Amino acid sequence: MNLSDFWNEFIASINSAEINTYSSVFKLCLSLVLGSVVGIERKRKGQIAGVRTFALIAMGATLAMILSVYVPQVYLGLKNGDPARIAAQVVTGIGFLGAGAIIQMKGSVRGLTTAAGIWMVAAIGMAVGVGLYIVAIVATALILFILVQLERFERRANLDAESRVIHLSLSVILDDIKPYAESLLKHDVQLIDEYVEYDYTLSTTTLNLVVLAREKADYVKIFADLSKINPTISVSLGNHLSI
Repeated sequence: MNLSDFWNEFIASINSAEINTYSSVFKLCLSLVLGSVVGIERKRKGQIAGVRTFALIAMGATLAMILSVYVPQVYLGLKNGDPARIAAQVVTGIGFLGAGAIIQMKGSVRGLTTAAGIWMVAAIGMAVGVGLYIVAIVATALILFILVQLERFERRANLDAESRVIHLSLSVILDDIKPYAESLLKHDVQLIDEYVEYDYTLSTTTLNLVVLAREKADYVKIFADLSKINPTISVSLGNHLSI
């Protein structure tokens, strides 16, 4: 068999509706590459889920689809198999991995984009498993476009602002909130709302400032400037749930 015949046989095998060794190995290798590409981008951003995680998710979804087609094809005589059975469980089960990638930190929730990426990579793995190679490759390219280019667009268009709550405990009874709004504005932070609690017995004020700030806002400098306005006991950052 010459190289041309081998290549034609290989192409026919990987595009066949029936499961065979050539197509199975090719699908696993392709899903490994596609998952790794997305994983490299996530790891570059310092996310917990990286190259190995995304590669394993893509390969696992692909293998699940291969088995979903192979089992009925071999044991039940159904040429096209029944890929919907195991595939449905993959979609359900991948949610647990996505939830594990989401990290709750004081003041914010991180990992939502990575969780969405995990879900998408699993779908890509399933697409590879049923032979939609071009679709899987295009989907991977679109993921990279979203993660890289759209992130840059968000920053340039100031669309990366996040809602935060700055908690201040003051050792005075506050009578004017305007200086705080002006100080925040100097740091390109917008004051959305405020909640004030007075303790006249101790002559203290609890001030909660709901702000809209850029993702890369320097809260160290912001806190330093806010604490200079009035005698301040403490300053902290939180979210709406902690008000």
